Amino acid sequence: MNDATIHLRFDAGTLLLEGSSAEVLTSLPGVQFDARTRTHRAQGRAYRAIVETLLERKLAFQDEARVYQKTPWPLRTSRDPFPHQREAVESWWRNRGQGIVVLPTGTGKTFVAILAIQRAQRPALIVAPTIDLMSQWYSELSLAFDVPVGLLGGGYHEFQPLTVTTYDSAHIHVERWGNRFGLLIFDECHHLPGASYMTSAQGAIAPYRLGLTATPERTDGMESLYPELIGPIVYRREIRELAGNYLADYHVERLYVELTEAEAAAYQQARECYRQFCSQKGINMGSPAGWSRFIQETCRSREGRAAFQAFQEQRRLALAAPAKLELLEKLLHRYRQDRVLIFTYDNATVYQIARRYLVPAITHQTKTKERKQILDRFHSGEYSVVVTSRVLNEGVDVPAANVGIILSGTSTVREHVQRLGRLLRKHGEKKARLIEVVTRGTVEEFITQRRTQHHAYQ
Repeated sequence: MNDATIHLRFDAGTLLLEGSSAEVLTSLPGVQFDARTRTHRAQGRAYRAIVETLLERKLAFQDEARVYQKTPWPLRTSRDPFPHQREAVESWWRNRGQGIVVLPTGTGKTFVAILAIQRAQRPALIVAPTIDLMSQWYSELSLAFDVPVGLLGGGYHEFQPLTVTTYDSAHIHVERWGNRFGLLIFDECHHLPGASYMTSAQGAIAPYRLGLTATPERTDGMESLYPELIGPIVYRREIRELAGNYLADYHVERLYVELTEAEAAAYQQARECYRQFCSQKGINMGSPAGWSRFIQETCRSREGRAAFQAFQEQRRLALAAPAKLELLEKLLHRYRQDRVLIFTYDNATVYQIARRYLVPAITHQTKTKERKQILDRFHSGEYSVVVTSRVLNEGVDVPAANVGIILSGTSTVREHVQRLGRLLRKHGEKKARLIEVVTRGTVEEFITQRRTQHHAYQ
């Protein structure tokens, strides 16, 4: 071995550097001395910065880490990109092939990724949140490129220069694939900054990285990690900017229902019980750690368990008020000629609505083939109504839907923007309508006001 030559090797999600003095090695980006193995290492993501620094300093090195080569990706589609898709890819490439593209649901983020793959000319790994989305990506990539597409997840362990995986499989197997790809694409990249999932970005050497999402903000503030994991936001367009030309026109409406006197009294009693407990324990439910602390404290005493039951009761009264179902019946009659998606917070309400109105339901318990059958029949018009909890919030195409009725949900802006996005995909000349049903005199009113600050509701 030539002592003047630095050797780079990939080792279990890290870069191992040898062949020079400790002073030289630790001066490279991200490199530290590992006392356990008495070697110099860096996270895989430091690969690009290290190689660029070695080239800049004109230091001799041998790259044994990378096992991929430059790969041309000719498209077999003649489809022309929309202006916002072309602009997104150009902005990403100007930032040296690193960064996040924020586009509303239904505006063609998948085709942006396909154009990025073609531009980067590197083997690419696409990371998706669910098995369903992994399958959708597999289909889209197989159509766009005349090459075999690999799968990692859902029982498959097939690596190809173009491979699709899930966040769960990506972080578990990063040691196996971390040096195989030059481009990483994180679909719905707001999932990435979690303690486990981010290891897939940290352990991979890919110099090119693209994140795709409609809702980059997170309630825990962890979007601050995007620049080091993927890159900064390089292109962003909002729903209002693209509605009409590239998305369906839409209207947002809010309808209110009232609790009965007995329900209102029960709601106030339950809410006071749980809030008093939070006050005594110094729990701020608005903070990122508030919910975790609340759960921990409620497990420790009889008063805590009573407070948790009170929390559940006041939530049930607000989110599943009987008046909401009475209003839903009128709305279903009003929109009987439309394709309606009903969204609720919990599965119990989904099944209650399904039984009461004899409409198909989709929850996380619905098998893949049954879910596909329901959505196919909904799209064809055989079913005009589908009720669901949260499994259709993200990444599922239901272009025929033109009316969404939100009976209940979480407090996050993301969830509502995602639900709106289910309705906005272009389908003929449809005009979409999102109707939110809110219980007066409950925390739902405050939550609703906070959500309406998003651009989509202006």
